[in-house]
Amino acid sequence: MFKIKTLLTPLLMLAGLSLIAQSVLAAPSLNQAAYKPGTTVYEFGYNSIPNIKITGAPADTNWSRSAMLHDGTTYRLYFFKGSSKDTLYQFGFNQSTLAYEYGFQSIPVLRITGAPSDVDASTFAMLHDGKDYRLYMRKLGNPSTLYQFAFNRASNNYEYGYNSIKELKVTGMPSDAGWDRWAMLHDGSYYRFYVMKSCGCDMFYQAAFNPATNHYEYGYQSLPQLTLEKTPSNSNTNDFAMLHDKSAYRFYFLTK
Repeated sequence: MFKIKTLLTPLLMLAGLSLIAQSVLAAPSLNQAAYKPGTTVYEFGYNSIPNIKITGAPADTNWSRSAMLHDGTTYRLYFFKGSSKDTLYQFGFNQSTLAYEYGFQSIPVLRITGAPSDVDASTFAMLHDGKDYRLYMRKLGNPSTLYQFAFNRASNNYEYGYNSIKELKVTGMPSDAGWDRWAMLHDGSYYRFYVMKSCGCDMFYQAAFNPATNHYEYGYQSLPQLTLEKTPSNSNTNDFAMLHDKSAYRFYFLTK
């Protein structure tokens, strides 16, 4: 038995190193596009770092559930922890390394509290409106209803309904809106909501929040339809993220 264990130990160590290497290789990066003013186009690589690395991610980072925002100072990226519905990992963009680094200028782990029992945590969106960090998830079975959370600095949690309208409606979207692919941002003037056309990955629809109705309305103060150009072939088009950094509207696909 001793000889067998002795032989197996280095093999197991090599297997472990192999799995770690595979995990590192599997970590995605971000392909970045920006809006071309005066058009309806977001072009990959336009006024952008074309591809941005993500480093230091915990082993149980769920790469399929992500969101982004810019808070006026730092570009931030978020992923859910594993299959969790209430725990996020936070990354910040380091200008020195040109990478999104886990925990850089960030609280590494954040909790979501008070969520309704029918929250759909399969996707989420985030934004910063100049005052509050906000997080959104949809109502299960009713994707045009959004549940709103905001960050409470006293608890360091994203709390449902904190300094927020608890439920928000998205109205007027075309019938071919693909509700499983959506994103949000705040551009300094308007809260905006985006959803990809259900077929394809080069067109998406835009809505904005109308304070008169408390709804996100398709085409309100918005270009209703937007297109993507020069999308890299290694893009994972199953989801996307957006943000506004005070100078440009930006769009992101994770890589495969």
